Amino acid sequence: MDIICIGEMLIDFTPGKEPGSYVRNPGGAPANACIAIARNGLEAGFLGILGNDDFGRFLKETLEKDHVKVLCPELTDKAVTTLAFVTLYENGERSFTFARKPGADMLLSKEDVKESDIEAAKMIHTGSVGMSANPSREATAYAMKMAKEKGKLVSYDVNYRDAIWSEAECKEVVDSVIDYVDFLKISAEELNFVGGEANIPNFMKEHGITVVIETLGADGARYFFDGKVGRVYGHKVKAVDATGAGDAFWGGFLSKILMSGVTKTEDVTEEILRSSLEYGNASGGLCVQRMGGIPALPTKEEIEVFLQQTKA
Repeated sequence: MDIICIGEMLIDFTPGKEPGSYVRNPGGAPANACIAIARNGLEAGFLGILGNDDFGRFLKETLEKDHVKVLCPELTDKAVTTLAFVTLYENGERSFTFARKPGADMLLSKEDVKESDIEAAKMIHTGSVGMSANPSREATAYAMKMAKEKGKLVSYDVNYRDAIWSEAECKEVVDSVIDYVDFLKISAEELNFVGGEANIPNFMKEHGITVVIETLGADGARYFFDGKVGRVYGHKVKAVDATGAGDAFWGGFLSKILMSGVTKTEDVTEEILRSSLEYGNASGGLCVQRMGGIPALPTKEEIEVFLQQTKA
């Protein structure tokens, strides 16, 4: 298996055509990234808990449709599938309201983390939202630690959501697992988690992080690697919905990293990094032109065509 994505999968209710109406879409950052990677032809597994309800069954079918291996196939009766209601603004940005008290995604346990699954993967990817409560917090940290000890690549998306918890609490949790991380994704609004942009090189040395990517939305991404700082510009497109765009970007980026033959941190080069960011930017640029999270994620073929067209 190429990658295991760990954490939340939920329902994004995005605004419909009629005022006050919503359309059901599958979502959740790790699940978005997982399906983005699967659509690039890589073997991906999803490790997360879904509710034994109509939404949970829909989400499981969504994963299976994209040939993602469902690593927790049994649906839980202990909580309903998490729901997120999305408010969109004219510039394509959005805010969230969560129905998650608790949500099924919070119930991942250490027993759900199988050593054989981690052993079989080249990389694991996760983020902070699934760590906002136990038992999923401990389970995710357990998986990250195991992956690090087994020499697997570890990717982490800070993905702070103020509707779920405070920045101070989120930072405390991120700090507790940061030493396991090889590829760290942050946004310009999350620079406090690394002590500010100027402190990123020191932060990387302190925690043994190989790559930090600062996402800049339509302006692309800034990378920090091997003492170097660089930037790969994004694409100017007409954005209609930014839901899942960061995950499309990161899924594309990680896909290209894996497709470039990277299996350990020593394999990463600046050339591979820049190529992977160009690929991720194209993936995110395609995603924002369509509505919904997972439904908007592009395929490998679409990304390659887009790159050819933009270079022409």
